[in-house]
Amino acid sequence: MQYYLGVDIGTTSAKAVALSPEGEILKGQSVAYAMRHTTADRSEQDPDEITRAVARCINDVIAALQPFLPDMVSFSAAMHSLLVVDEEGNPSTPLMIWADNRAATIAESLRNSKEGVAFYRATGVPIHAMTPLCKLIWLRQHEPGLFMSARRFIGIKEYVFSKFFGEYLVDSAIASATGLLNLGTLQWDEDILRYLSVDYSKLARVVPPRHILSYDAGKGDNSTPLLIRSGTSIVIGGSDGALANLATGATGDHVMAVTIGTSGAVRMISQRAELDAAMRTFCYHVQDGSYVRGGPTNNGAIVLQWLKENLLCTGESYDQLMALAGTVPPGSEELLFIPYILGERAPVWNSKARGIYFGLDIRHGKAHLVRAAMEGVIYGLYNIGNILSVGKDIRELHATGGFARSPLWLQMLADVFMVRVLAFGHEEGSAIGAVVVGMEALGELPAFRKRVLAVYEPDEHAHVVYRERVEKFKRIYDKLKDEFNVQPGESVHLF
Repeated sequence: MQYYLGVDIGTTSAKAVALSPEGEILKGQSVAYAMRHTTADRSEQDPDEITRAVARCINDVIAALQPFLPDMVSFSAAMHSLLVVDEEGNPSTPLMIWADNRAATIAESLRNSKEGVAFYRATGVPIHAMTPLCKLIWLRQHEPGLFMSARRFIGIKEYVFSKFFGEYLVDSAIASATGLLNLGTLQWDEDILRYLSVDYSKLARVVPPRHILSYDAGKGDNSTPLLIRSGTSIVIGGSDGALANLATGATGDHVMAVTIGTSGAVRMISQRAELDAAMRTFCYHVQDGSYVRGGPTNNGAIVLQWLKENLLCTGESYDQLMALAGTVPPGSEELLFIPYILGERAPVWNSKARGIYFGLDIRHGKAHLVRAAMEGVIYGLYNIGNILSVGKDIRELHATGGFARSPLWLQMLADVFMVRVLAFGHEEGSAIGAVVVGMEALGELPAFRKRVLAVYEPDEHAHVVYRERVEKFKRIYDKLKDEFNVQPGESVHLF
Protein backbone atom coordinates (compact mmCIF):
# COMPACT_ATOMS: atom_id res chain seq x y z
CA MET A 1 0.00 0.00 0.00
CA GLN A 2 1.36 3.37 -1.02
CA TYR A 3 0.69 6.46 1.05
CA TYR A 4 2.01 9.92 1.89
CA LEU A 5 2.12 11.58 5.29
CA GLY A 6 1.11 15.20 5.89
CA VAL A 7 2.07 16.78 9.21
CA ASP A 8 0.71 20.04 10.61
CA ILE A 9 2.39 21.77 13.56
CA GLY A 10 -0.56 23.82 14.75
CA THR A 11 -1.22 26.29 17.55
CA THR A 12 -2.93 23.89 19.94
CA SER A 13 -2.07 20.48 18.50
CA ALA A 14 0.05 18.55 16.05
CA LYS A 15 -1.71 16.49 13.39
CA ALA A 16 -0.53 13.76 11.05
CA VAL A 17 -2.64 12.39 8.20
CA ALA A 18 -1.85 9.46 5.90
CA LEU A 19 -3.25 9.91 2.39
CA SER A 20 -3.38 7.49 -0.51
CA PRO A 21 -2.23 8.80 -3.92
CA GLU A 22 -5.94 9.37 -4.67
CA GLY A 23 -6.40 11.51 -1.56
CA GLU A 24 -8.20 8.98 0.63
CA ILE A 25 -7.52 9.55 4.34
CA LEU A 26 -6.16 6.23 5.61
CA LYS A 27 -5.32 7.25 9.16
CA GLY A 28 -5.03 10.40 11.24
CA GLN A 29 -3.71 11.35 14.63
CA SER A 30 -3.77 14.51 16.73
CA VAL A 31 -1.87 15.33 19.91
CA ALA A 32 -2.68 18.49 21.89
CA TYR A 33 -0.27 20.68 23.81
CA ALA A 34 -0.60 23.58 26.18
CA MET A 35 -0.41 27.33 25.72
CA ARG A 36 0.88 29.32 28.70
CA HIS A 37 -0.09 32.89 29.63
CA THR A 38 2.28 33.95 32.41
CA THR A 39 0.99 37.50 32.00
CA ALA A 40 -1.99 38.86 30.07
CA ASP A 41 0.18 39.86 27.11
CA ARG A 42 2.27 36.68 26.84
CA SER A 43 1.39 33.52 24.93
CA GLU A 44 4.09 30.88 25.06
CA GLN A 45 4.64 27.17 24.48
CA ASP A 46 7.28 24.55 25.20
CA PRO A 47 9.06 23.73 21.90
CA ASP A 48 10.18 20.35 23.18
CA GLU A 49 6.63 19.39 24.14
CA ILE A 50 5.56 20.31 20.61
CA THR A 51 8.42 18.30 19.08
CA ARG A 52 7.42 15.25 21.10
CA ALA A 53 3.80 15.69 20.02
CA VAL A 54 4.83 15.84 16.34
CA ALA A 55 6.94 12.71 16.73
CA ARG A 56 4.09 10.87 18.45
CA CYS A 57 1.62 11.82 15.69
CA ILE A 58 3.98 10.61 12.98
CA ASN A 59 4.85 7.40 14.77
CA ASP A 60 1.27 6.55 15.78
CA VAL A 61 0.04 6.85 12.19
CA ILE A 62 2.95 4.84 10.78
CA ALA A 63 2.58 2.16 13.46
CA ALA A 64 -1.13 1.81 12.67
CA LEU A 65 -0.38 1.22 8.98
CA GLN A 66 2.57 -1.15 9.33
CA PRO A 67 4.10 -2.99 7.60
CA PHE A 68 3.57 -0.17 5.09
CA LEU A 69 5.70 2.97 5.43
CA PRO A 70 5.19 6.44 3.92
CA ASP A 71 6.82 7.24 0.59
CA MET A 72 7.01 10.91 1.52
CA VAL A 73 6.46 13.15 4.55
CA SER A 74 5.60 16.84 4.09
CA PHE A 75 5.09 19.55 6.70
CA SER A 76 2.82 22.48 7.49
CA ALA A 77 3.19 24.83 10.46
CA ALA A 78 1.61 27.81 12.14
CA MET A 79 3.26 31.14 11.38
CA HIS A 80 4.82 33.98 13.38
CA SER A 81 6.53 32.03 16.18
CA LEU A 82 9.94 32.98 17.58
CA LEU A 83 12.40 30.99 19.66
CA VAL A 84 15.95 31.75 20.80
CA VAL A 85 18.35 28.78 20.79
CA ASP A 86 21.93 28.46 22.06
CA GLU A 87 25.07 26.97 20.50
CA GLU A 88 23.87 23.43 21.25
CA GLY A 89 20.48 24.09 19.67
CA ASN A 90 18.68 24.10 23.01
CA PRO A 91 15.93 26.65 23.76
CA SER A 92 16.99 29.76 25.66
CA THR A 93 13.40 31.00 25.78
CA PRO A 94 9.90 29.55 25.55
CA LEU A 95 8.34 29.65 22.09
CA MET A 96 6.60 32.99 21.57
CA ILE A 97 3.59 32.28 19.34
CA TRP A 98 1.40 34.47 17.13
CA ALA A 99 -0.89 35.41 20.04
CA ASP A 100 1.94 36.89 22.10
CA ASN A 101 1.30 40.64 22.51
CA ARG A 102 4.29 41.77 24.57
CA ALA A 103 5.55 43.84 21.62
CA ALA A 104 2.23 45.67 21.16
CA THR A 105 3.52 49.13 22.05
CA ILE A 106 6.57 48.64 19.86
CA ALA A 107 4.39 47.57 16.94
CA GLU A 108 2.10 50.58 17.33
CA SER A 109 5.03 53.00 17.19
CA LEU A 110 6.76 51.22 14.31
CA ARG A 111 3.57 50.96 12.23
CA ASN A 112 3.24 54.74 12.16
CA SER A 113 6.88 55.36 11.22
CA LYS A 114 8.47 55.63 7.79
CA GLU A 115 10.43 52.46 8.56
CA GLY A 116 7.21 50.58 9.29
CA VAL A 117 5.67 51.58 5.98
CA ALA A 118 8.88 50.62 4.14
CA PHE A 119 9.01 47.26 5.90
CA TYR A 120 5.41 46.46 4.95
CA ARG A 121 6.08 47.35 1.32
CA ALA A 122 9.18 45.15 1.29
CA THR A 123 7.68 42.12 3.06
CA GLY A 124 3.88 42.28 2.72
CA VAL A 125 3.59 41.72 6.49
CA PRO A 126 1.53 44.24 8.51
CA ILE A 127 3.38 45.64 11.52
CA HIS A 128 1.96 43.88 14.58
CA ALA A 129 3.09 42.30 17.83
CA MET A 130 2.54 38.83 16.29
CA THR A 131 5.53 39.18 13.97
CA PRO A 132 9.02 37.92 14.75
CA LEU A 133 10.15 41.37 13.55
CA CYS A 134 8.49 43.10 16.51
CA LYS A 135 9.36 40.29 18.92
CA LEU A 136 13.04 40.71 18.03
CA ILE A 137 12.83 44.44 18.77
CA TRP A 138 11.25 43.59 22.12
CA LEU A 139 14.03 41.11 22.92
CA ARG A 140 16.70 43.63 22.04
CA GLN A 141 15.12 46.22 24.33
CA HIS A 142 14.13 44.03 27.27
CA GLU A 143 16.60 41.10 27.10
CA PRO A 144 19.74 42.66 25.56
CA GLY A 145 22.10 40.06 26.98
CA LEU A 146 20.01 37.21 25.61
CA PHE A 147 19.60 39.01 22.29
CA MET A 148 23.35 39.44 21.84
CA SER A 149 24.29 35.92 22.98
CA ALA A 150 21.65 34.10 20.91
CA ARG A 151 23.02 31.59 18.41
CA ARG A 152 19.84 31.55 16.36
CA PHE A 153 16.40 33.12 16.12
CA ILE A 154 14.03 30.55 14.65
CA GLY A 155 10.38 29.45 14.56
CA ILE A 156 8.80 26.17 15.61
CA LYS A 157 9.14 24.54 12.20
CA GLU A 158 12.85 25.23 12.07
CA TYR A 159 13.23 23.84 15.58
CA VAL A 160 11.37 20.63 14.75
CA PHE A 161 13.41 20.20 11.57
CA SER A 162 16.66 20.69 13.46
CA LYS A 163 15.66 17.98 15.95
CA PHE A 164 14.41 15.49 13.36
CA PHE A 165 16.70 16.16 10.43
CA GLY A 166 19.72 18.00 11.80
CA GLU A 167 19.39 21.16 9.66
CA TYR A 168 18.16 24.71 10.24
CA LEU A 169 15.90 25.29 7.25
CA VAL A 170 12.83 27.45 6.71
CA ASP A 171 10.55 27.43 3.68
CA SER A 172 9.88 30.73 1.96
CA ALA A 173 6.18 30.53 2.91
CA ILE A 174 6.87 30.47 6.67
CA ALA A 175 9.74 32.94 6.29
CA SER A 176 7.46 35.28 4.34
CA ALA A 177 5.28 35.72 7.43
CA THR A 178 8.12 36.78 9.75
CA GLY A 179 8.37 40.38 8.56
CA LEU A 180 12.02 39.71 7.71
CA LEU A 181 11.78 38.24 4.19
CA ASN A 182 11.84 40.41 1.09
CA LEU A 183 8.81 39.51 -1.01
CA GLY A 184 10.66 40.28 -4.23
CA THR A 185 13.88 38.34 -3.65
CA LEU A 186 12.46 35.68 -1.27
CA GLN A 187 15.57 36.08 0.85
CA TRP A 188 16.12 37.79 4.20
CA ASP A 189 15.84 41.55 3.72
CA GLU A 190 19.20 43.27 4.23
CA ASP A 191 17.77 46.61 5.35
CA ILE A 192 15.53 45.01 7.97
CA LEU A 193 18.31 42.82 9.36
CA ARG A 194 20.57 45.88 9.54
CA TYR A 195 17.82 47.75 11.40
CA LEU A 196 17.58 44.87 13.88
CA SER A 197 21.34 44.27 14.13
CA VAL A 198 20.73 40.62 13.30
CA ASP A 199 23.25 38.72 11.18
CA TYR A 200 22.19 36.25 8.48
CA SER A 201 24.03 33.50 10.36
CA LYS A 202 21.50 33.75 13.18
CA LEU A 203 18.60 32.81 10.90
CA ALA A 204 17.72 29.56 9.14
CA ARG A 205 18.50 29.02 5.47
CA VAL A 206 15.54 29.90 3.24
CA VAL A 207 14.50 27.15 0.79
CA PRO A 208 11.48 26.67 -1.53
CA PRO A 209 8.41 24.85 -0.14
CA ARG A 210 9.15 21.91 -2.46
CA HIS A 211 12.66 21.47 -1.04
CA ILE A 212 13.37 17.76 -0.46
CA LEU A 213 15.59 16.11 2.13
CA SER A 214 16.47 12.43 2.25
CA TYR A 215 15.73 11.07 5.73
CA ASP A 216 18.80 10.10 7.73
CA ALA A 217 18.08 9.17 11.35
CA GLY A 218 21.74 9.75 12.22
CA LYS A 219 21.43 13.47 11.58
CA GLY A 220 18.62 14.09 14.03
CA ASP A 221 18.24 14.14 17.78
CA ASN A 222 18.06 10.56 19.07
CA SER A 223 15.59 11.67 21.75
CA THR A 224 12.90 11.99 19.07
CA PRO A 225 13.27 8.87 16.87
CA LEU A 226 10.84 8.51 13.97
CA LEU A 227 9.49 5.31 12.39
CA ILE A 228 10.55 6.49 8.95
CA ARG A 229 12.80 4.38 6.75
CA SER A 230 16.14 5.78 5.71
CA GLY A 231 16.03 7.59 2.37
CA THR A 232 12.36 8.62 2.63
CA SER A 233 11.66 11.95 0.92
CA ILE A 234 11.06 14.75 3.44
CA VAL A 235 9.45 17.84 1.91
CA ILE A 236 9.65 21.04 3.94
CA GLY A 237 6.18 22.19 2.81
CA GLY A 238 4.67 25.56 3.70
CA SER A 239 2.49 27.61 6.04
CA ASP A 240 -0.77 26.33 7.47
CA GLY A 241 -3.08 28.97 6.00
CA ALA A 242 -1.88 28.75 2.40
CA LEU A 243 -1.84 24.97 2.52
CA ALA A 244 -5.43 24.89 3.78
CA ASN A 245 -6.37 26.84 0.63
CA LEU A 246 -4.56 24.34 -1.57
CA ALA A 247 -6.33 21.45 0.14
CA THR A 248 -9.77 22.71 -0.90
CA GLY A 249 -8.80 24.22 -4.24
CA ALA A 250 -9.43 27.77 -3.01
CA THR A 251 -7.27 29.51 -5.62
CA GLY A 252 -7.94 32.30 -8.09
CA ASP A 253 -9.95 35.51 -7.99
CA HIS A 254 -13.38 33.92 -7.56
CA VAL A 255 -12.81 31.81 -4.42
CA MET A 256 -12.13 32.90 -0.87
CA ALA A 257 -11.19 30.58 1.99
CA VAL A 258 -12.39 31.11 5.55
CA THR A 259 -10.91 29.13 8.41
CA ILE A 260 -11.90 29.22 12.05
CA GLY A 261 -10.03 27.14 14.55
CA THR A 262 -8.73 28.66 17.77
CA SER A 263 -8.09 31.78 15.71
CA GLY A 264 -9.28 32.42 12.16
CA ALA A 265 -8.37 33.84 8.77
CA VAL A 266 -9.72 34.87 5.40
CA ARG A 267 -7.43 34.15 2.44
CA MET A 268 -7.18 34.27 -1.33
CA ILE A 269 -4.41 32.83 -3.52
CA SER A 270 -3.38 34.64 -6.69
CA GLN A 271 -0.52 34.75 -9.15
CA ARG A 272 0.64 38.22 -8.18
CA ALA A 273 1.68 40.01 -5.04
CA GLU A 274 -0.88 42.64 -4.00
CA LEU A 275 -0.43 44.99 -1.05
CA ASP A 276 -3.08 47.06 0.71
CA ALA A 277 -2.39 50.81 0.72
CA ALA A 278 -3.68 51.02 4.30
CA MET A 279 -1.58 48.00 5.41
CA ARG A 280 -4.69 46.13 6.61
CA THR A 281 -3.98 42.76 4.94
CA PHE A 282 -0.97 40.52 4.43
CA CYS A 283 0.60 39.15 1.27
CA TYR A 284 2.81 36.09 1.77
CA HIS A 285 4.60 33.79 -0.64
CA VAL A 286 3.01 30.37 -1.24
CA GLN A 287 5.26 28.67 -3.78
CA ASP A 288 6.73 29.45 -7.20
CA GLY A 289 4.86 32.54 -8.49
CA SER A 290 1.82 32.33 -6.24
CA TYR A 291 0.93 34.44 -3.21
CA VAL A 292 -1.67 34.33 -0.48
CA ARG A 293 -3.45 37.54 0.47
CA GLY A 294 -5.55 37.76 3.55
CA GLY A 295 -6.03 38.72 7.12
CA PRO A 296 -5.91 36.76 10.38
CA THR A 297 -8.12 37.19 13.40
CA ASN A 298 -7.00 36.37 16.92
CA ASN A 299 -10.56 35.63 17.91
CA GLY A 300 -12.07 32.51 16.41
CA ALA A 301 -13.56 29.59 18.31
CA ILE A 302 -11.57 30.66 21.37
CA VAL A 303 -14.33 33.24 21.86
CA LEU A 304 -16.86 30.49 22.50
CA GLN A 305 -14.42 28.71 24.80
CA TRP A 306 -13.98 31.93 26.80
CA LEU A 307 -17.73 32.51 26.89
CA LYS A 308 -18.47 28.95 28.02
CA GLU A 309 -15.76 28.71 30.66
CA ASN A 310 -15.38 32.23 32.00
CA LEU A 311 -18.66 34.08 31.53
CA LEU A 312 -21.40 31.46 31.38
CA CYS A 313 -19.47 29.00 33.57
CA THR A 314 -21.53 26.15 32.17
CA GLY A 315 -21.00 22.45 31.67
CA GLU A 316 -23.12 22.48 28.53
CA SER A 317 -21.41 21.27 25.38
CA TYR A 318 -20.62 23.57 22.48
CA ASP A 319 -23.26 21.77 20.44
CA GLN A 320 -25.83 22.48 23.14
CA LEU A 321 -24.84 26.14 23.30
CA MET A 322 -25.04 26.53 19.53
CA ALA A 323 -28.44 24.82 19.49
CA LEU A 324 -29.55 27.38 22.06
CA ALA A 325 -28.16 30.20 19.88
CA GLY A 326 -30.23 28.86 16.99
CA THR A 327 -33.41 29.82 18.86
CA VAL A 328 -32.51 33.52 18.50
CA PRO A 329 -33.12 35.34 15.20
CA PRO A 330 -30.30 36.82 13.07
CA GLY A 331 -28.95 39.98 14.67
CA SER A 332 -29.45 38.63 18.22
CA GLU A 333 -32.31 41.07 18.84
CA GLU A 334 -30.05 44.15 18.84
CA LEU A 335 -27.27 42.58 20.98
CA LEU A 336 -23.85 43.07 19.39
CA PHE A 337 -20.52 41.57 20.38
CA ILE A 338 -17.12 42.86 19.30
CA PRO A 339 -14.97 39.76 19.91
CA TYR A 340 -11.52 41.28 20.44
CA ILE A 341 -10.80 39.46 23.71
CA LEU A 342 -7.22 38.72 22.56
CA GLY A 343 -6.66 42.06 20.90
CA GLU A 344 -7.01 41.92 17.15
CA ARG A 345 -4.98 41.57 14.03
CA ALA A 346 -6.75 42.20 10.69
CA PRO A 347 -8.16 44.54 9.75
CA VAL A 348 -7.58 46.85 12.76
CA TRP A 349 -4.12 45.60 13.86
CA ASN A 350 -4.67 46.72 17.42
CA SER A 351 -3.16 44.48 20.10
CA LYS A 352 -4.83 46.61 22.76
CA ALA A 353 -8.37 46.20 21.39
CA ARG A 354 -10.80 44.49 23.75
CA GLY A 355 -14.15 42.73 23.60
CA ILE A 356 -17.46 44.56 23.98
CA TYR A 357 -21.05 43.43 24.47
CA PHE A 358 -23.19 46.35 23.29
CA GLY A 359 -26.93 46.81 23.57
CA LEU A 360 -27.72 44.52 26.51
CA ASP A 361 -31.24 44.83 27.85
CA ILE A 362 -33.61 42.87 30.09
CA ARG A 363 -34.77 40.46 27.35
CA HIS A 364 -31.30 39.13 26.59
CA GLY A 365 -30.29 35.77 28.02
CA LYS A 366 -27.75 33.00 27.50
CA ALA A 367 -28.94 32.23 23.96
CA HIS A 368 -28.44 35.85 22.92
CA LEU A 369 -24.95 36.00 24.43
CA VAL A 370 -23.89 32.90 22.51
CA ARG A 371 -25.41 33.92 19.19
CA ALA A 372 -24.04 37.47 19.41
CA ALA A 373 -20.57 36.05 20.08
CA MET A 374 -20.78 33.76 17.05
CA GLU A 375 -22.05 36.61 14.88
CA GLY A 376 -19.31 38.92 16.13
CA VAL A 377 -16.62 36.51 14.99
CA ILE A 378 -18.21 36.37 11.52
CA TYR A 379 -18.50 40.18 11.36
CA GLY A 380 -14.77 40.43 12.02
CA LEU A 381 -14.07 37.95 9.22
CA TYR A 382 -16.40 39.82 6.87
CA ASN A 383 -14.51 43.06 7.45
CA ILE A 384 -11.36 41.29 6.27
CA GLY A 385 -13.06 39.64 3.31
CA ASN A 386 -14.58 42.93 2.23
CA ILE A 387 -11.09 44.38 1.76
CA LEU A 388 -9.84 41.35 -0.17
CA SER A 389 -12.86 41.25 -2.48
CA VAL A 390 -12.40 44.75 -3.93
CA GLY A 391 -12.24 44.33 -7.70
CA LYS A 392 -12.96 40.59 -7.42
CA ASP A 393 -16.03 38.55 -8.26
CA ILE A 394 -16.29 36.21 -5.28
CA ARG A 395 -18.56 33.28 -6.09
CA GLU A 396 -17.67 30.78 -3.37
CA LEU A 397 -16.39 30.65 0.18
CA HIS A 398 -14.53 27.49 1.18
CA ALA A 399 -14.96 26.88 4.91
CA THR A 400 -12.52 24.77 6.91
CA GLY A 401 -11.52 24.35 10.53
CA GLY A 402 -13.39 23.14 13.56
CA PHE A 403 -16.28 25.57 13.11
CA ALA A 404 -17.08 24.03 9.71
CA ARG A 405 -18.90 21.27 11.59
CA SER A 406 -21.51 23.78 12.80
CA PRO A 407 -24.47 24.29 10.42
CA LEU A 408 -25.50 27.43 12.32
CA TRP A 409 -22.10 29.08 12.00
CA LEU A 410 -21.83 28.12 8.33
CA GLN A 411 -25.27 29.55 7.53
CA MET A 412 -24.27 32.75 9.33
CA LEU A 413 -21.16 32.89 7.15
CA ALA A 414 -23.20 32.55 3.96
CA ASP A 415 -25.74 35.13 5.11
CA VAL A 416 -23.23 37.75 6.26
CA PHE A 417 -21.05 37.46 3.13
CA MET A 418 -24.06 36.89 0.82
CA VAL A 419 -22.06 34.17 -0.95
CA ARG A 420 -22.48 30.41 -1.29
CA VAL A 421 -20.43 28.49 1.29
CA LEU A 422 -18.89 25.08 0.64
CA ALA A 423 -18.07 23.26 3.87
CA PHE A 424 -15.12 20.91 3.77
CA GLY A 425 -15.20 20.21 7.45
CA HIS A 426 -11.90 18.44 7.88
CA GLU A 427 -9.52 19.96 10.40
CA GLU A 428 -6.63 18.29 8.58
CA GLY A 429 -6.72 20.78 5.69
CA SER A 430 -3.21 22.11 6.26
CA ALA A 431 -1.77 18.60 6.52
CA ILE A 432 -3.57 17.61 3.31
CA GLY A 433 -2.23 20.74 1.62
CA ALA A 434 1.26 19.72 2.73
CA VAL A 435 0.78 16.41 0.91
CA VAL A 436 -0.28 18.30 -2.22
CA VAL A 437 2.97 20.31 -2.15
CA GLY A 438 4.94 17.16 -1.36
CA MET A 439 3.51 15.27 -4.32
CA GLU A 440 4.30 18.20 -6.59
CA ALA A 441 7.85 18.19 -5.25
CA LEU A 442 8.13 14.53 -6.29
CA GLY A 443 6.90 15.41 -9.78
CA GLU A 444 3.47 13.86 -9.23
CA LEU A 445 0.20 15.55 -10.09
CA PRO A 446 -2.24 15.49 -7.16
CA ALA A 447 -5.72 14.58 -8.36
CA PHE A 448 -7.59 14.62 -5.07
CA ARG A 449 -11.35 14.72 -5.23
CA LYS A 450 -12.49 17.58 -3.03
CA ARG A 451 -14.91 16.22 -0.45
CA VAL A 452 -17.59 18.88 0.04
CA LEU A 453 -19.66 18.00 3.09
CA ALA A 454 -22.41 20.54 2.60
CA VAL A 455 -23.39 23.65 0.65
CA TYR A 456 -25.05 26.66 2.29
CA GLU A 457 -26.92 29.20 0.18
CA PRO A 458 -27.25 32.77 1.52
CA ASP A 459 -30.54 34.11 2.82
CA GLU A 460 -31.14 37.61 1.49
CA HIS A 461 -33.45 38.62 4.34
CA ALA A 462 -30.89 37.62 6.96
CA HIS A 463 -28.20 39.43 4.97
CA VAL A 464 -30.12 42.71 5.19
CA VAL A 465 -30.14 42.41 9.00
CA TYR A 466 -26.48 41.43 9.14
CA ARG A 467 -25.40 44.24 6.81
CA GLU A 468 -26.81 46.79 9.25
CA ARG A 469 -25.16 45.00 12.17
CA VAL A 470 -21.76 44.97 10.46
CA GLU A 471 -21.94 48.73 9.94
CA LYS A 472 -22.84 49.24 13.59
CA PHE A 473 -19.98 46.90 14.58
CA LYS A 474 -17.50 49.13 12.71
CA ARG A 475 -18.97 52.37 14.10
CA ILE A 476 -18.75 51.16 17.70
CA TYR A 477 -15.16 50.04 17.32
CA ASP A 478 -14.17 53.31 15.62
CA LYS A 479 -15.73 55.35 18.41
CA LEU A 480 -14.01 53.36 21.18
CA LYS A 481 -10.66 52.41 19.64
CA ASP A 482 -8.83 55.37 21.20
CA GLU A 483 -9.84 54.05 24.63
CA PHE A 484 -7.62 51.03 23.99
CA ASN A 485 -4.49 53.04 23.20
CA VAL A 486 -1.25 53.41 25.14
CA GLN A 487 -1.88 54.34 28.74
CA PRO A 488 -0.50 57.58 30.21
CA GLY A 489 3.13 57.20 31.21
CA GLU A 490 3.75 54.26 28.87
CA SER A 491 6.62 54.85 26.47
CA VAL A 492 8.44 53.02 23.71
CA HIS A 493 11.83 53.40 22.08
CA LEU A 494 12.74 52.24 18.59
CA PHE A 495 16.24 52.06 17.22
